[in-house]
Amino acid sequence: MNIRELFVKMVSTKASDLYLRTKAIPRFRINGKIELLGNSPITKEEMTGVTHLLLANDERRKKFEAQKSLDFMHFEPDIGRFRINIFLQRNTPSIVARHIFTAIDTFEELHLPDMVCSKFADSMQGLCLVCGPAGNGKSTTVASILEHVNRNQPKHIITLEEPIEFLFEDKKSIINQREIGSDVMSYPDALRNVTQQSPDIIYIGNIRDYSTMKAAVTATELGACVYTTFHTVNAVQTIMRIVNFFPPHQHDEVRMQLSLILKGSISLRLLPRKDGQGRVPAYETMVVTPTVARLIHENKIKEIQTFIDEGSLFGMCSFQQSLIQLVKDGLVDVDVARAYADSSDDFDLEIKGIKRLR
Repeated sequence: MNIRELFVKMVSTKASDLYLRTKAIPRFRINGKIELLGNSPITKEEMTGVTHLLLANDERRKKFEAQKSLDFMHFEPDIGRFRINIFLQRNTPSIVARHIFTAIDTFEELHLPDMVCSKFADSMQGLCLVCGPAGNGKSTTVASILEHVNRNQPKHIITLEEPIEFLFEDKKSIINQREIGSDVMSYPDALRNVTQQSPDIIYIGNIRDYSTMKAAVTATELGACVYTTFHTVNAVQTIMRIVNFFPPHQHDEVRMQLSLILKGSISLRLLPRKDGQGRVPAYETMVVTPTVARLIHENKIKEIQTFIDEGSLFGMCSFQQSLIQLVKDGLVDVDVARAYADSSDDFDLEIKGIKRLR
């Protein structure tokens, strides 16, 4: 088994992920579906050879031995960049590799909500959220927004990533990219003094704990615009997740802060295209209007969904509305869209032009 050849095939078939494990047949994820690659299971010797090759760096090897798992970027000359995760299962290594595309596409090319993405890019301060399950385009969306800023506005952008995925070249903006574990030890460490680095925009790759969330809120209150991602499925769940990072006695204060600093959210789900040419996002967009801000402040967060459903004037869109538009545009098969809907019954009614009263 030649890992370089697998990377070449991964790129040529437009696979997003490669899965390798001892005594298992290699697999690709293509258009969201996992497919077998050949019919020969990987031997222990082959897996050991690939692992040693990818962990040839002494620092990487020591980290893996200490942590039993490791996430890092691997560059294969003339092929591309890959995000590698090596972990142990049943005391043997497994590998998942994700192809990171070098080109950063525009909102239009990615079929993203242009109005809300542009609003995020033009924000002078506040908190902008991009949400969705793993592998559903969050990093790609943020990269597209940052590149839009880079092409059009003279700003200082700092990204904090684990690891760095998309590589930016300075255009109108200057962009400093810091990797957690290499350039700085942790997100809280990076955010502790970030405002002294005079950023206009800060991108936090992922928020997983109270310390990072608190530092992100503080950065927005000090005047920066902060983008970050969450592994949540919609706006309501995301706001609740943010509040629950904090101890209960601080929830009222946090909701008040969020009502003042939150600009909006984009939640993503990637669906296979009808023509078989990759995937296309369905999305939910929430813009924090005065009404939405009041609902957050008053802890009526679940009521926000109604305003998303009816907020097209402000650029808001529900998943259901997005799915139906994808079907009408001929991009997604109706059965696929129905499978991704929160309620298949509501979807079937609305596709016929019937709206259920809430």
